[in-house]
Parts: sequence; C-alpha cells; structure tokens
Amino acid sequence: MTTSTDFMQLGLFLLALLALSWPLGGYMAAVLEGRNHPLARILGWLERGLYRVCGVDPTREMDWKEYALAMFLFNVAGFAVLYLLLRVQGLLPLNPDGQTGMAPDLAFNTAMSFITNTNWQAYSGENAASHLTQMLGLTVHNFVSAATGIAVLTALIRGLIRRETRELGNFWTDLVRSTLYILLPLAFVLSLALCWQGVPQTFRGTVNATLAEPVVYEIAPGADALKTDPALKPTPAIATQQAIMRGPMASQEAIKELGTNGGGFFNANSAHPFENPTPLSNFLEMLAILLIPAALCHTFGRMVGDARQGWMLLGAMTALFLGFLALCWWAESQGSPQIAAIIGTPAGNMEGKELRFGVMNSALFATITTATSCGAVNTMHDSLTPLGGLVPMVLMQLGEVVFGGVGSGLYGMVVFAVITVFVAGLMVGRTPEYLGKKIEAFETKMCSLVIMVPLFGVLLGTGWAVLTGMGRGAVANPGAHGFSEILYAFSSMANNNGSAFAGLSANNALYNLLGGIVMCTSRFWTAIPVLALAGSLAGKKAVPTGAGTLPTHTPLFCGLLVAVVLVVGALTFIPALALGPIVEHLQMLGR
Repeated sequence: MTTSTDFMQLGLFLLALLALSWPLGGYMAAVLEGRNHPLARILGWLERGLYRVCGVDPTREMDWKEYALAMFLFNVAGFAVLYLLLRVQGLLPLNPDGQTGMAPDLAFNTAMSFITNTNWQAYSGENAASHLTQMLGLTVHNFVSAATGIAVLTALIRGLIRRETRELGNFWTDLVRSTLYILLPLAFVLSLALCWQGVPQTFRGTVNATLAEPVVYEIAPGADALKTDPALKPTPAIATQQAIMRGPMASQEAIKELGTNGGGFFNANSAHPFENPTPLSNFLEMLAILLIPAALCHTFGRMVGDARQGWMLLGAMTALFLGFLALCWWAESQGSPQIAAIIGTPAGNMEGKELRFGVMNSALFATITTATSCGAVNTMHDSLTPLGGLVPMVLMQLGEVVFGGVGSGLYGMVVFAVITVFVAGLMVGRTPEYLGKKIEAFETKMCSLVIMVPLFGVLLGTGWAVLTGMGRGAVANPGAHGFSEILYAFSSMANNNGSAFAGLSANNALYNLLGGIVMCTSRFWTAIPVLALAGSLAGKKAVPTGAGTLPTHTPLFCGLLVAVVLVVGALTFIPALALGPIVEHLQMLGR
C-alpha cells in the first residue's frame, strides 16, 4: 500500500533532480559551446593531445553530411573492434574466470547493442564476459555511445541557432568534449559513491562461500545419455558452496546509469545486491539515469538563447513521466484482485521485486529506466501486473522522448516539437516556424523518418518473431503474456532501451540477428535524419516573430506537444497493446 513515506521519497527525488539539473545544464552548455569552464584548465592538455594523436583539427567545421559520415564511421569501427574482442576474449588477459569467446550471432547482437546505446543483453554478464571485455569493450562503449547522442543533439541545436550556413561544428570535438568534460567526471564521482555503498571494484575472479545450510538438488541426465538409456533417473546431489562473481563493477555501474546504457555486470542487473546494495545506492542510480537528460533541457535553453524553451521541454517530459509513473505505481500497489479478494484488501504486487526496495521504488525505477533509454532494472518487468508492465512498454514505444537517452531523448522531443508546430500551422493556414526557422517539406520528411523508423522496427520485428517457430519457441508463457514478451523485446531494441521481460529466452539466431539489425537501424536511421534536419535549418534565414507566430515556450504549447506525443503512440500501438497487456488485464479481472 502507498504510504506518506513513499510520497516523501518521490518528492525528495524530484527536488534533487531539478536542483542538480539546472547548474549541470549550464555547465554542459559552456562545454559544448567551447567556452571556458573549470575542467578545461585541468584536462585541456589531454583534449589537445587527443586531437594531435588522432590528426584532428578541432577548428575545422563540418556540414551535416560530413558530420553524419564521421559519426557513422566511428561507430562502424567501434562495432568491428568490439565484435572481435567478444569473439577472442578467451585468449586475452584479465579473464580470471576463464570466459570463452561468444558465438558469432551473440557477438554480433552484443556489439551492435553497445554501439547503439541499447545494451540489450541476450547473455548473463557475469558468465559470458571477461573483466577485459567488461572494461575495454562494454564500459568504453557506454561512454562513447552516450557522447555520440550528445554530439548529434549539439549539431541540431547549432542548426537551430545558426543562419545561412552549412556548418554544424566538428563531430570529433563534440565527441571528445562530451566524454572528457561531462561523462568521465560524473562517472568518477558516482563510482566512488557506489564503492562507498558497497559495490565491488576489483580485478579478482570468483570466490567460493560455504553455505550455512546445504542445498539438496537433482542433476538431470543429458540428452545424449537419455538417447542411450531412456530409463535414466536424475542424480541427487548436495551443494555446500556458492560461487560469488566479482569484478570491476562500480566503474561500469556508474556510466551504465549516467549514459542511459543499462547493460549490467550481472544478469539480475540493478536488482543484484552487488550492483545496487543499499537504498541510497538505489536513489543515486535512479537520479543518475535522469540527471543528464533533464540537464540537457537547460543546456538547450541556454544555447538557443531562451531558457523558457528548455523549461517547456522539461515540463512536457516531466508531465508525461509523472502520468505514467502514477499508473504503474497504482497498478503495482493494487496487485492481483484474486489475492485482494482472499485477504479482503488490495495487496501490492511483490512478485519479482526486491523486498528492500518495495513497490514504490520498484515502480519508480521501472518508469525511469524506460522513460529514458537506460534499460537497467531493479525489478523483473516480466512480473509486473498487466497495466504495470504496459507502462514501461508504452514509454519505449513513444520513441524514448520522455527524458529519453543522453542526447537522443532531447533531439527526439525537439523533432516532436517541430511536428507540433507543423500541425498547429496547418490548423491556422500559416507556414509553421520553430525558433525563428520556417518548417517546410524537407524538415517534415526528416522528422517523419525519425518518428517512423523505430515504429516499423517494433511492429515488423514483433510480426516476424510471432510468425516463426524459433521466435515463438523462446516464449516462456503462452497466450497474451507471451505476446507481450515479444512485443516488449522489440519495443526495447527498436528504441535502444535494452530492458526485457525476463520470460523471453532471446539468445537464439533469430533474436540475435534480427534484433541487431533493428537496433542498428533505429539508432542510425534516426540520428542521420536529425543531422539532415539540422543542416537544412542552419541554411535558412531567420524569420522575424510576428502576430501569427506560435509561441513555443508557453504552457499551451507544452500541452499540445504532450498531446502529439501521446496521439502518435496511441494510433500506432493500441492494436498491438490490445493483444498483449490490455487483454491480459481483462483476463486477470475475469472478463
């Protein structure tokens, strides 16, 4: 049941988020604009050294095509290096537990997942990746994939504020500054805080602990043995020890949350006590997930010269976030009506949740991680009630614009803002304008691509999976919930989130290959149209504000923007949701 303490925790969380995001937003604006800031005096030598080593001229600006090509080639190179590392990790050092190389299809899926900031994991992290892979492969891409999102957003902002030019800045400069001055310092501080709370940070391998009570279990005979002797019975066994995995966790955990990545060191992710040991660590991790996306709204307002624009975008995101949180929280607090009928009062749904977090912190984390493109979880989403599970699914299907990924969430919301002024312009028969730029045919086409590509990824991927035996065979639960598992998986991959309904066994060739393609398409076939949009806007003249100009900083526009985001999601996914969580909810009610 909901208590006053739950509301106090939520209020404290929102207060901390708003209080920290405003100064961080101003600092990031200084970094991205190349102005002086405190860390430039400390780390400036390293930035200049990186440019010299890589042969980059930081003063040379690029048009949108050059910027997009640099962004794409950087990620292609990152994919190739990570794929090779995953395949040969068994031959490399820092592998105390003797992990072997991944299978080709799983390595493809994992490499594509981490370069796209999705961090979908079709494997158990502690059992499939060496310490070297976790650090050099996965953690590095947690940084640079997030920095790529910030770079694309920065180019879009320049397109809005510049006049009659083709230049959008330098991708390499934006990438280095985002990593060096924003992500690394924040991750360093959060890593220390998590170590203080008990998250391990070590190069040592597995340690064995003696169980206080031995566990009796049975070992089933293998398939080959059963072919020889079908009458074979399970062999009884007794476990007296438990293997406890260790590794460099705090450093990965910090950037996993700050970069809205989500790929955990453990299969249980942030529900594991090593990744998330205390209520304070849980609070810090939730705050870290939302901090940079919220702060970038203030960065946007500073860079376009009108802080009200940033507040409007932040207000729209917060309104959507709180609405969906209320639904998830209520659904999980009510739990199952069958149990409520037995005990005579609504009982919160604790299935799949950590007792130390409870219903409120579990619902809050689930909403935060899917409102952003993080995908980290402190509860198993497969065990949420039908309506509780609908919330994270819909938040992803809206395009991950309710805060969204680092950089990518805000440029997605700006795209929706452009569509909103276009719709408003149609209503009054006037050429729409956004921040002094006319929105014409090319801009609306690019915005349509950004919105439609992930939608096709979700629906086509889900349709393909349910039509194949391999896709259906991975489902642990038949019926509506099994369909929800598949729909959730492709909603996650197509929107670069990475969380999953735990009942889907996604490590097979279909999900690995098809999912990798969906993740790649949804990341780059949205980022490239955003850069094309930025290039088109940068080449336009400024349009003077007139009596017919729609103000884009008002509560009215904020409400209109929220409505457009919801309508696009509703029109697209209501039929699919009706086959999954909605019909499952009706079945739970006995209808």
